[in-house]
Amino acid sequence: MFAQLAVKFNQIHTVHTLITSHHNPKIKGLLALEKPRERRKRCLFVIEGKKEIAQALKAGYRIGNLFFCESLIRAEEVRELSIPEKSLFPVTKEVYDKIAVRENSGGLLAVAEQKTHRLSDLRVSDNPLIVVLESVEKPGNLGAILRTADAAGVDAIIVCDPQTDIYNPNVIRSSIGCIFTVPLAIASSEEAIDWLNNRKINIYSAALQTAKPYYTQDFTQPCAIVMGTESTGLTEIWTTRSHTNIIIPMSGIADSMNVSTAAAVLIFEARRQRGFTQF
Repeated sequence: MFAQLAVKFNQIHTVHTLITSHHNPKIKGLLALEKPRERRKRCLFVIEGKKEIAQALKAGYRIGNLFFCESLIRAEEVRELSIPEKSLFPVTKEVYDKIAVRENSGGLLAVAEQKTHRLSDLRVSDNPLIVVLESVEKPGNLGAILRTADAAGVDAIIVCDPQTDIYNPNVIRSSIGCIFTVPLAIASSEEAIDWLNNRKINIYSAALQTAKPYYTQDFTQPCAIVMGTESTGLTEIWTTRSHTNIIIPMSGIADSMNVSTAAAVLIFEARRQRGFTQF
Protein backbone atom coordinates (compact mmCIF):
# COMPACT_ATOMS: atom_id res chain seq x y z
CA MET A 1 0.00 0.00 0.00
CA PHE A 2 2.74 2.46 0.97
CA ALA A 3 4.65 1.60 -2.21
CA GLN A 4 1.54 2.38 -4.28
CA LEU A 5 1.15 5.75 -2.52
CA ALA A 6 4.80 6.57 -3.17
CA VAL A 7 4.43 5.81 -6.87
CA LYS A 8 1.29 7.94 -7.02
CA PHE A 9 3.05 10.85 -5.31
CA ASN A 10 5.97 10.72 -7.71
CA GLN A 11 3.78 10.84 -10.78
CA ILE A 12 2.72 14.09 -12.41
CA HIS A 13 -0.99 14.14 -13.14
CA THR A 14 -1.74 16.32 -16.14
CA VAL A 15 -4.76 16.93 -18.32
CA HIS A 16 -2.80 15.44 -21.24
CA THR A 17 -2.13 11.81 -22.04
CA LEU A 18 1.36 10.44 -22.55
CA ILE A 19 2.78 11.35 -25.98
CA THR A 20 4.27 8.23 -27.53
CA SER A 21 4.99 9.32 -31.12
CA HIS A 22 7.10 12.06 -32.66
CA HIS A 23 4.36 12.40 -35.28
CA ASN A 24 2.14 13.99 -32.65
CA PRO A 25 1.17 17.54 -33.82
CA LYS A 26 2.66 19.12 -30.67
CA ILE A 27 5.95 17.31 -31.24
CA LYS A 28 6.02 18.17 -34.94
CA GLY A 29 5.47 21.82 -34.09
CA LEU A 30 8.27 21.65 -31.55
CA LEU A 31 10.71 20.04 -33.98
CA ALA A 32 9.93 22.75 -36.55
CA LEU A 33 11.48 25.27 -34.16
CA GLU A 34 14.89 23.81 -34.97
CA LYS A 35 14.76 26.03 -38.07
CA PRO A 36 15.67 29.72 -37.58
CA ARG A 37 12.98 30.81 -40.05
CA GLU A 38 10.30 29.03 -38.05
CA ARG A 39 11.56 30.55 -34.80
CA ARG A 40 11.41 34.02 -36.33
CA LYS A 41 7.99 33.42 -37.85
CA ARG A 42 6.41 32.16 -34.64
CA CYS A 43 8.54 34.25 -32.22
CA LEU A 44 9.16 31.09 -30.20
CA PHE A 45 12.22 29.09 -29.17
CA VAL A 46 13.12 25.99 -27.17
CA ILE A 47 14.80 25.80 -23.75
CA GLU A 48 16.25 22.55 -22.44
CA GLY A 49 17.02 21.79 -18.81
CA LYS A 50 15.42 22.70 -15.50
CA LYS A 51 18.07 25.28 -14.53
CA GLU A 52 17.79 27.11 -17.85
CA ILE A 53 13.98 27.09 -17.75
CA ALA A 54 14.04 28.44 -14.19
CA GLN A 55 16.42 31.23 -15.27
CA ALA A 56 14.12 32.14 -18.16
CA LEU A 57 11.10 32.28 -15.85
CA LYS A 58 13.01 34.50 -13.41
CA ALA A 59 13.94 36.82 -16.29
CA GLY A 60 10.29 37.21 -17.23
CA TYR A 61 10.09 34.91 -20.23
CA ARG A 62 6.67 33.44 -20.90
CA ILE A 63 6.73 29.65 -21.05
CA GLY A 64 4.19 27.84 -23.20
CA ASN A 65 4.20 24.06 -23.44
CA LEU A 66 6.57 22.08 -21.25
CA PHE A 67 7.49 18.53 -22.23
CA PHE A 68 8.91 16.13 -19.66
CA CYS A 69 9.97 12.50 -19.40
CA GLU A 70 9.17 10.92 -16.04
CA SER A 71 11.87 8.33 -16.45
CA LEU A 72 14.47 11.13 -16.53
CA ILE A 73 13.18 13.70 -14.02
CA ARG A 74 11.43 13.44 -10.67
CA ALA A 75 7.87 14.73 -10.40
CA GLU A 76 8.69 17.18 -7.60
CA GLU A 77 11.39 18.82 -9.76
CA VAL A 78 8.83 19.59 -12.43
CA ARG A 79 6.36 20.90 -9.85
CA GLU A 80 8.99 23.31 -8.51
CA LEU A 81 8.73 25.33 -11.73
CA SER A 82 5.04 26.09 -11.02
CA ILE A 83 4.02 25.61 -14.65
CA PRO A 84 0.21 25.36 -15.09
CA GLU A 85 -0.99 21.77 -15.43
CA LYS A 86 -2.58 22.50 -18.80
CA SER A 87 0.88 23.28 -20.20
CA LEU A 88 2.52 20.03 -19.07
CA PHE A 89 2.95 17.28 -21.66
CA PRO A 90 4.43 13.91 -20.64
CA VAL A 91 6.43 12.11 -23.33
CA THR A 92 8.15 8.75 -23.60
CA LYS A 93 11.92 8.53 -23.47
CA GLU A 94 11.96 7.69 -27.19
CA VAL A 95 10.07 10.89 -27.97
CA TYR A 96 12.21 12.94 -25.61
CA ASP A 97 15.40 11.65 -27.23
CA LYS A 98 13.96 12.81 -30.55
CA ILE A 99 13.15 16.35 -29.43
CA ALA A 100 16.19 17.05 -27.21
CA VAL A 101 19.16 18.70 -28.93
CA ARG A 102 21.70 18.43 -26.16
CA GLU A 103 22.73 15.45 -24.09
CA ASN A 104 21.93 15.23 -20.39
CA SER A 105 19.27 17.95 -20.43
CA GLY A 106 17.50 16.21 -17.58
CA GLY A 107 14.23 15.21 -19.19
CA LEU A 108 12.71 18.69 -19.34
CA LEU A 109 12.12 20.91 -22.37
CA ALA A 110 10.00 24.02 -22.80
CA VAL A 111 8.74 26.29 -25.57
CA ALA A 112 9.07 29.99 -24.74
CA GLU A 113 8.14 33.30 -26.31
CA GLN A 114 11.00 35.40 -27.64
CA LYS A 115 11.58 38.88 -26.31
CA THR A 116 12.22 42.01 -28.32
CA HIS A 117 15.78 43.18 -27.72
CA ARG A 118 15.62 46.87 -28.57
CA LEU A 119 18.56 49.13 -27.90
CA SER A 120 16.19 51.75 -26.53
CA ASP A 121 15.11 49.34 -23.78
CA LEU A 122 18.61 48.87 -22.34
CA ARG A 123 19.14 50.24 -18.84
CA VAL A 124 22.76 50.45 -17.73
CA SER A 125 24.65 51.80 -14.73
CA ASP A 126 26.25 55.25 -14.53
CA ASN A 127 29.63 53.71 -15.29
CA PRO A 128 28.77 50.85 -17.64
CA LEU A 129 30.95 48.10 -19.04
CA ILE A 130 29.41 46.96 -22.31
CA VAL A 131 30.41 44.32 -24.84
CA VAL A 132 29.59 44.81 -28.52
CA LEU A 133 29.70 41.91 -30.97
CA GLU A 134 29.63 42.70 -34.67
CA SER A 135 28.35 40.05 -37.11
CA VAL A 136 28.86 37.17 -34.69
CA GLU A 137 28.67 33.94 -36.68
CA LYS A 138 29.00 30.92 -34.42
CA PRO A 139 26.31 30.20 -31.80
CA GLY A 140 28.88 28.58 -29.51
CA ASN A 141 31.00 31.73 -29.43
CA LEU A 142 28.01 33.93 -28.65
CA GLY A 143 26.98 31.59 -25.86
CA ALA A 144 30.48 31.49 -24.39
CA ILE A 145 30.74 35.28 -24.40
CA LEU A 146 27.35 35.55 -22.67
CA ARG A 147 28.67 33.19 -20.00
CA THR A 148 31.79 35.34 -19.52
CA ALA A 149 29.71 38.52 -19.44
CA ASP A 150 27.53 37.06 -16.71
CA ALA A 151 30.58 36.02 -14.67
CA ALA A 152 32.14 39.48 -14.98
CA GLY A 153 28.98 41.45 -14.25
CA VAL A 154 28.92 43.16 -17.66
CA ASP A 155 26.08 45.70 -17.95
CA ALA A 156 24.92 44.58 -21.38
CA ILE A 157 25.82 42.94 -24.66
CA ILE A 158 24.90 44.61 -27.94
CA VAL A 159 24.78 42.27 -30.92
CA CYS A 160 25.24 44.20 -34.15
CA ASP A 161 24.24 42.87 -37.57
CA PRO A 162 24.10 39.27 -36.26
CA GLN A 163 24.82 36.36 -38.56
CA THR A 164 23.31 33.85 -36.14
CA ASP A 165 19.99 33.63 -34.32
CA ILE A 166 20.43 34.52 -30.65
CA TYR A 167 17.80 31.89 -29.81
CA ASN A 168 19.70 29.12 -31.54
CA PRO A 169 19.66 26.08 -29.18
CA ASN A 170 23.47 26.06 -29.20
CA VAL A 171 23.55 29.65 -27.91
CA ILE A 172 21.36 28.68 -24.97
CA ARG A 173 23.33 25.50 -24.35
CA SER A 174 26.81 27.07 -24.48
CA SER A 175 25.69 30.06 -22.39
CA ILE A 176 24.29 27.64 -19.76
CA GLY A 177 21.28 29.93 -19.63
CA CYS A 178 23.21 33.22 -19.31
CA ILE A 179 21.30 34.51 -22.32
CA PHE A 180 18.54 35.05 -19.75
CA THR A 181 20.74 36.83 -17.19
CA VAL A 182 22.70 39.33 -19.30
CA PRO A 183 20.81 42.34 -20.74
CA LEU A 184 20.93 41.97 -24.52
CA ALA A 185 20.14 44.28 -27.42
CA ILE A 186 20.22 43.81 -31.18
CA ALA A 187 20.96 46.74 -33.47
CA SER A 188 22.86 47.85 -36.54
CA SER A 189 26.45 49.00 -36.03
CA GLU A 190 25.45 52.56 -36.87
CA GLU A 191 22.66 52.53 -34.30
CA ALA A 192 24.97 51.10 -31.65
CA ILE A 193 27.68 53.70 -32.27
CA ASP A 194 25.16 56.54 -32.02
CA TRP A 195 23.75 55.04 -28.79
CA LEU A 196 27.23 54.76 -27.25
CA ASN A 197 28.32 58.23 -28.35
CA ASN A 198 25.12 59.83 -27.01
CA ARG A 199 25.93 58.35 -23.60
CA LYS A 200 29.63 59.30 -23.77
CA ILE A 201 30.72 55.68 -23.59
CA ASN A 202 34.26 55.18 -24.90
CA ILE A 203 34.59 52.62 -27.68
CA TYR A 204 37.54 50.20 -27.62
CA SER A 205 37.65 48.17 -30.82
CA ALA A 206 39.69 44.97 -30.96
CA ALA A 207 41.80 45.17 -34.13
CA LEU A 208 45.07 43.85 -35.55
CA GLN A 209 46.25 47.07 -37.19
CA THR A 210 46.96 50.50 -35.71
CA ALA A 211 46.12 49.27 -32.24
CA LYS A 212 47.52 49.68 -28.75
CA PRO A 213 48.06 46.87 -26.22
CA TYR A 214 44.81 46.40 -24.34
CA TYR A 215 46.44 46.59 -20.89
CA THR A 216 47.64 50.15 -21.52
CA GLN A 217 44.11 51.48 -21.70
CA ASP A 218 41.85 52.85 -18.96
CA PHE A 219 38.70 50.75 -18.70
CA THR A 220 37.56 52.31 -15.44
CA GLN A 221 35.46 54.89 -17.28
CA PRO A 222 32.22 54.12 -19.17
CA CYS A 223 33.38 51.88 -22.00
CA ALA A 224 32.39 49.39 -24.65
CA ILE A 225 34.67 46.57 -25.79
CA VAL A 226 33.94 45.73 -29.42
CA MET A 227 34.73 42.36 -31.00
CA GLY A 228 34.39 41.23 -34.61
CA THR A 229 34.39 37.91 -36.40
CA GLU A 230 37.39 35.59 -36.29
CA SER A 231 37.64 35.47 -40.09
CA THR A 232 37.53 39.17 -41.00
CA GLY A 233 37.56 41.11 -37.74
CA LEU A 234 35.73 44.39 -37.32
CA THR A 235 34.53 46.52 -40.20
CA GLU A 236 35.83 50.05 -40.69
CA ILE A 237 32.73 51.61 -39.16
CA TRP A 238 34.10 50.50 -35.79
CA THR A 239 37.85 50.79 -36.27
CA THR A 240 37.59 54.33 -37.65
CA ARG A 241 35.14 55.62 -35.04
CA SER A 242 36.49 54.07 -31.88
CA HIS A 243 38.10 55.90 -28.97
CA THR A 244 41.08 53.54 -29.28
CA ASN A 245 41.76 50.35 -31.21
CA ILE A 246 43.22 47.67 -28.94
CA ILE A 247 45.14 44.45 -29.49
CA ILE A 248 46.11 41.42 -27.42
CA PRO A 249 49.87 40.93 -28.07
CA MET A 250 50.71 37.34 -28.99
CA SER A 251 54.03 35.49 -29.19
CA GLY A 252 53.04 32.45 -31.27
CA ILE A 253 52.54 31.95 -35.00
CA ALA A 254 48.79 32.57 -34.87
CA ASP A 255 47.65 36.09 -35.66
CA SER A 256 44.30 35.80 -33.88
CA MET A 257 42.50 34.09 -31.01
CA ASN A 258 39.09 32.51 -30.70
CA VAL A 259 36.72 35.46 -30.30
CA SER A 260 35.21 34.15 -27.06
CA THR A 261 38.69 33.65 -25.56
CA ALA A 262 39.80 37.13 -26.64
CA ALA A 263 36.59 38.62 -25.23
CA ALA A 264 37.26 36.94 -21.88
CA VAL A 265 40.78 38.41 -21.74
CA LEU A 266 39.54 41.94 -22.45
CA ILE A 267 36.44 41.77 -20.25
CA PHE A 268 38.33 40.56 -17.21
CA GLU A 269 41.08 43.14 -17.69
CA ALA A 270 38.35 45.77 -17.51
CA ARG A 271 36.91 44.07 -14.43
CA ARG A 272 40.39 43.88 -12.84
CA GLN A 273 40.89 47.62 -13.33
CA ARG A 274 37.47 48.35 -11.88
CA GLY A 275 38.08 46.14 -8.86
CA PHE A 276 36.64 42.70 -8.40
CA THR A 277 34.78 43.84 -5.30
CA GLN A 278 32.55 46.19 -7.30
CA PHE A 279 30.14 43.53 -8.57
